[in-house]
Amino acid sequence: MRIDQPPDLCPSTHELARRALFAFIVTFVLARITVFLIMARAIPNLYFFLSDTHVHHLNYGIFLLAAVGAYTLLATPGPTAARRAAFVYGIAMALTFDEFGMWLHLGGSYWQRASLDATVVVAAALAFFSYLSSLARLEARHKWACAILVVALVVFAAGLYAASVRLGTMAAPRLRELELASSP
Repeated sequence: MRIDQPPDLCPSTHELARRALFAFIVTFVLARITVFLIMARAIPNLYFFLSDTHVHHLNYGIFLLAAVGAYTLLATPGPTAARRAAFVYGIAMALTFDEFGMWLHLGGSYWQRASLDATVVVAAALAFFSYLSSLARLEARHKWACAILVVALVVFAAGLYAASVRLGTMAAPRLRELELASSP
């Protein structure tokens, strides 16, 4: 929201997407840090168990997504409520897609590559919708700079992917060991 914009105006879809993006990134980072610290036994086990079943945080995300969806469909949220709903939506998406690999493959390790890939795709989509209106104001020289930047990012992403595959093969046994050690 700009400073000169009255707070009672309906937020733009771009503003709502930026709020969701912010909540998404912060929640994803905090979830990953928390899980790693629990598995490394640096903090107490905060996992929720129902009998002997570990309730993964993707379930919290699914319930939050259902709640936000129902709220926005059944109620007519005002500007402040819409902003809060966008924030909660970002949290819910992060909790759900952080464990995307587990629900895609119906189980398996928390550290599946599919989870990280899905998270990057969702964050990129939210970022695209967040700043879509800015693209219309670009001049030709800006478009060339954006094209060069996109090429550089693709090359960087390819290098990062190759490095992460190598790192994953080296770190996978230790992460699996930590994951098994943290199970009850």
